[in-house]
Amino acid sequence: MSTAGGARLVAAGILLSRIAGLVRQKALAYFLGDSSAADALASAFRIPNVLQNLLGEGVLSASFIPAYARLRAEGRSEEAGRLAGAVVALLALVSSIVVLGGVLAAPILVDLIAPGFGEAPRALTIRLVRVIFPGVGLLVLSAWCLGVLNAHRRFFLSYVSPVLWNAAMIVAVLVGAPGRGLDDVAVLVACASVAGSALQFAIQLPTVRRLEPGLAFWPRRSDAALRGVVARFGTTVLGRGVVQVSGFVDTAIASLVGSGAVAILGYSQVLSMLPVSLFGMAVSAAELPAMAGETGSPDAVATALRARLNRGLNRLAYFVVPTIVAFVLVGELLVYGLFGGGAFTAETARWVHRALIGAALGLLANTAGRLYASACYALGDAETPFRGAVVRVGLGGVLGWAGALGLPAWLGVDARWGLQALTAAAGVAAWVEYHWLRTRVTRAIGSTAVPTRRLLGYWAVAVVSVLGGLLTSVGGALLTRRAGVGVPGWVSAAVTAAVAAGAYVALTARFRIDDARRA
Repeated sequence: MSTAGGARLVAAGILLSRIAGLVRQKALAYFLGDSSAADALASAFRIPNVLQNLLGEGVLSASFIPAYARLRAEGRSEEAGRLAGAVVALLALVSSIVVLGGVLAAPILVDLIAPGFGEAPRALTIRLVRVIFPGVGLLVLSAWCLGVLNAHRRFFLSYVSPVLWNAAMIVAVLVGAPGRGLDDVAVLVACASVAGSALQFAIQLPTVRRLEPGLAFWPRRSDAALRGVVARFGTTVLGRGVVQVSGFVDTAIASLVGSGAVAILGYSQVLSMLPVSLFGMAVSAAELPAMAGETGSPDAVATALRARLNRGLNRLAYFVVPTIVAFVLVGELLVYGLFGGGAFTAETARWVHRALIGAALGLLANTAGRLYASACYALGDAETPFRGAVVRVGLGGVLGWAGALGLPAWLGVDARWGLQALTAAAGVAAWVEYHWLRTRVTRAIGSTAVPTRRLLGYWAVAVVSVLGGLLTSVGGALLTRRAGVGVPGWVSAAVTAAVAAGAYVALTARFRIDDARRA
């Protein structure tokens, strides 16, 4: 399978899972809005996700997948099976210990991540964390399944499986939320997330066992491949841990901004992470096993990696640039169209959009940075992404703290403007990390980049296309209003997005852009 085909399968799976995630978020927004229960639920999901990110996909991408893919490329199937079995055994052991520690230490963790919470939200968050934590242990094992499937170039199943995780919560909310109090709805969602985690793991396991029948779950100390994975594992866990500190800091700062701020930040992150997952993850996940499997002389490997990086960077820019323009120009329309209704008001949508504008500043760096990190992992270098993460988190934390808590008071504006400063600070830090990664990769294999003329063309066409989508939506709304017919917010959002996307693809195809034909 070509990496372009793999990227399409990854993107298709992620798209379906993200659509399910948006439906889930829409249901939660309808019942919880920006209430203190919504703050508690957003914070509670943030804390156990540390385990998933520390031990899950990111770490496996850096340590396990390159080694496993290389063994398979060299025809050493028996060793690959032993490595896969040993890694999942170690993951299960470590996850169990961390889950137990997380459940016991929930009060301490909540005080660290949400110091601005009052007594009632704090108590609810502690309860939710203790419910959610065991399910995240299952998600770590699900990430191991993803690693095995990716190395076998089976991309779709692993990335579409989160649909089941989202579906469990959607069903729970739609069936059980009406008539319940807000705190009870939050607890119901937490319980459903554990059931969804089990489903996500269970649906992948049969295919993994079929593709890798030689699993041996007892580690061998003499296994050189396992020793290499464990050595990189430690460095990568530290790197991912630093990134998680960034998420903790953002949530902690938002909790100090005021009631509803954590929920608003969470809604904006649902949308801002969509292009990172849909495009950045799709391209980097498809390229990683291919880059790790490149063999030959150092010059030949460097040439192949440069070609892969250039193709991947062009593909990312093609999709991410119009997304940024849409978030900035029509973000409020999109936010209200997705989440509006019930407890989620037009005022809430405005604050979410402002936070989304700040996040949009770093989207291109976030997605391209993932691809450069994959190149580092393929080269056996886990230290460079770790150092980049340290720089990113340190800079983002300092700028975010000053901007979110100091700037609104200095300007005499609503404290919630600080959320835009917080997300913008994270974007600036992402650009610094991107340049760090790109510089190090350039030293190793040579220069890679998107041609400036092509990138400027993407920006110009994106602005024209998004404005065309907005004018179409506004014109349609005026015509229907004259006819006495109201247009729901989701219809306006859908029309704007569809027209803008269609115009962008058509115009770029007119200029003979390769990625337009793929789109």
